[in-house]
Amino acid sequence: VQLQASGGGLVQAGGSLRLSCAVSGSTSSINAIGWYRQAPGKERELVAAITSGGSTNYASSVKGRFTISRDNAKNTVYLQMNSLKVEDTGVYYCCAIGHGSSWWGQGTQVTVSS
Repeated sequence: VQLQASGGGLVQAGGSLRLSCAVSGSTSSINAIGWYRQAPGKERELVAAITSGGSTNYASSVKGRFTISRDNAKNTVYLQMNSLKVEDTGVYYCCAIGHGSSWWGQGTQVTVSS
């Protein structure tokens, strides 16, 4: 399984970005895909996840502002981020899990300026 994250950038507080995670390979092995972020000096944290059944969950800090979704035809998972805050700054990674394994994509930088 390979994952390719994209869509990061520089945005002002209050703005929006949409991240994409393109998935290839043995996608049938995947049970869930999540977006994680790592801010400077902090541990990586789960932001949002979506299961193969379509269930979603969000970190409390982003609930109501971020939406995770998927396009099965394109094998892509999206993270729509609205009302961005300075504290949302970090490197965002997508991760797939399944069959006791996990696969990570490269990170994409999101910088929110005040």
